[in-house]
Amino acid sequence: MILAGDTGGTSTRLAAFLFEHDRLRAVVEQTYPSREHAGLGEIVGKFVAAHAIAVRHACFGIAGPVRDGRVQTPNLPWLVDASAMATQLGLASVDLLNDLEANAWGIAALAPEDLLTLNAGAPGARGNACVVAAGTGLGEAGMYWDGAMHRAFGCEGGHVDFAPRDAVEIDLLRHLQARFGHVSSERVISGPGLVNVYGFLRDTGRSKERPEIAEAMRERDAAGVIAQAALEGRCALCVMALDLMVSLYGAEAGNAGLKFMASGGVYIGGGIAPKIAPKIADGAFVRAFVAKGRMQPLLEAMPVHVILNPKTALLGSARYAAVRAGLL
Repeated sequence: MILAGDTGGTSTRLAAFLFEHDRLRAVVEQTYPSREHAGLGEIVGKFVAAHAIAVRHACFGIAGPVRDGRVQTPNLPWLVDASAMATQLGLASVDLLNDLEANAWGIAALAPEDLLTLNAGAPGARGNACVVAAGTGLGEAGMYWDGAMHRAFGCEGGHVDFAPRDAVEIDLLRHLQARFGHVSSERVISGPGLVNVYGFLRDTGRSKERPEIAEAMRERDAAGVIAQAALEGRCALCVMALDLMVSLYGAEAGNAGLKFMASGGVYIGGGIAPKIAPKIADGAFVRAFVAKGRMQPLLEAMPVHVILNPKTALLGSARYAAVRAGLL
């Protein structure tokens, strides 16, 4: 039995998989609110006990940098240690992956209906690929083509410097520098990033805030309120904020495409893109993606797909464990 996990700042999803006929089959799955638990070990203990799972291999995708088998999660007060997890599960070893690396490993397990194509790219495009995913934070991962399959590797590309492209975005950078000092791409491309962009447009007088939107943001998830009001066209400020963030998202996806030389495809993951699919598919994202001057033809040849399956990282963790175990 393979125990796989996908841990983020909001939720942790665990599943037990069997490997049958060269495919992974989920036997049981459960999702836990991350912030209601002291650590991943506590959640794993509950899951294994509740479902009486005999674990033979385990791999967990975690939102954060993996160094020497340990992760200090940036969006949770957790320290996850692979050795401690192995001891807890009675295994010789446990694998930890950056959550975007897990996403990347999961792409090969997706069906055509799990993807929304934004840019078809060149026919028969092959080669390296990458994932750029906005959710609670902004994550990125690369996939190099070894001649037979994509092999994923993690990075912390979401924390690179935010690079403004015009006068408005230069003002946005200055506005956020006054608040945060260093301004990463994650500060403007994520759920909290959308709230930051909204606050900038409001505070600099570019559009007026509607009282009912401000109240809803205080009572509920602020980013969700902004996005929903924008998609429904109920708030001009929300529309401006979402439009700007989508353009920034497309630009950063194009940056990643260049940095990873992702001729095999750029995959847009995370929880935000599927929720704003009509906006992300209206053309602005791709226009920002390809707007790289002399490199535009290179970007136009790269396929761009939105990952619609929310279990991709979970599948990727299980698939990586299967590869490590020699099953794939």
